[in-house]
Amino acid sequence: MKRKLIYIIMIFVVLTGYFSLKALSKQELLNIEQSKNGEKKMIKKVKKTDKEWKEILTPERYNVMRKRSTEKPFSCKYNDHYEKGVYNCAGCGTPLFSSEAKYDHRTGWPSFTAPVDENHIEYLKDNSLFMKRIEVRCAGCGAHLGHVFDDGPAPTNKHYCINSVSLDFKRPESVESQPESKSIGIEKSDEKVKKKLKAETATFAAGCFWGVEHKFRQIPGVLSTEVGYTGGQVENPTYKQVCKDKTGHAEAVKITFDPSRISYDEMLEVFFRIHDPTQLNRQGLDIGTQYKTAIFYHSNEQKETAEKMLRRLENSSRFSKHIVTQIIPASEFYRAEEYHQQYYEKDKKNYKGGCGTDSCLR
Repeated sequence: MKRKLIYIIMIFVVLTGYFSLKALSKQELLNIEQSKNGEKKMIKKVKKTDKEWKEILTPERYNVMRKRSTEKPFSCKYNDHYEKGVYNCAGCGTPLFSSEAKYDHRTGWPSFTAPVDENHIEYLKDNSLFMKRIEVRCAGCGAHLGHVFDDGPAPTNKHYCINSVSLDFKRPESVESQPESKSIGIEKSDEKVKKKLKAETATFAAGCFWGVEHKFRQIPGVLSTEVGYTGGQVENPTYKQVCKDKTGHAEAVKITFDPSRISYDEMLEVFFRIHDPTQLNRQGLDIGTQYKTAIFYHSNEQKETAEKMLRRLENSSRFSKHIVTQIIPASEFYRAEEYHQQYYEKDKKNYKGGCGTDSCLR
């Protein structure tokens, strides 16, 4: 009986190993097939022994990155971090995610809509914990990063839920000055990262910022958005203060966009399309100076482009009334409370278009 039990255990171990290898081989075949089709270009791998990883990683990083553990939510270093730059792999330095793709999914971990380059990421099926998930790993060293889900915001609809300890944040100046030899795991410096870091900023006020932000997030070439308050006299205003119409601030949306995919002129076209620029200090049922229509320019070039478009629209028959949109120099932008950020996407089920902006009512 004892010998029979031993045989059963041995068979179980062999079968478990077989199916694990089979799953791994499928993933390798998928990577090879993608490479043949030009879909995935494999990058240079960083290989270290388990002992070497233990020596260079902190215990917490080792448990997450090499043992596929998970850090505690809402205590993560980069959960509420929105500085401009790139999040690299903490193990090998491979650029993974840009701050332009970061958003708040309210899960307690850093969330991104897309990696800086698909070639820097590996995907594996994860059936642990009685769930079917897709694990995300660094293609440079195989480190566990987190998981990807299909419940993210437009335009990718992806939600990369990543552990902070798997990442090392680098500011733009750090990325651009970093020698290529220090970017372990990649043959050349990542041009896509640099391209993203040269993105431009546009700031618009067009009524309730919930709907304005939602509409701009649907536009190809828009990399990220942020709602807040600008143009007033009060420092660090709250939503309650702005709603009393006494701070001078307008509800505005600061947009980071890729000028190689959408021009500032095209951004202005969207701006004038999603609201009524002939309404003074209001949009529909929303009344007050905080709902004014305004373009906050960040350069003389943006100012000239906005003025040119305004003259063109005034001379056309597109609007029956005089356009009251103000063209104002961009000033201090105060980020609104977190629950306002991507409001429509967070509360899509309960959202019924309660603000007066045309983009909210559609």
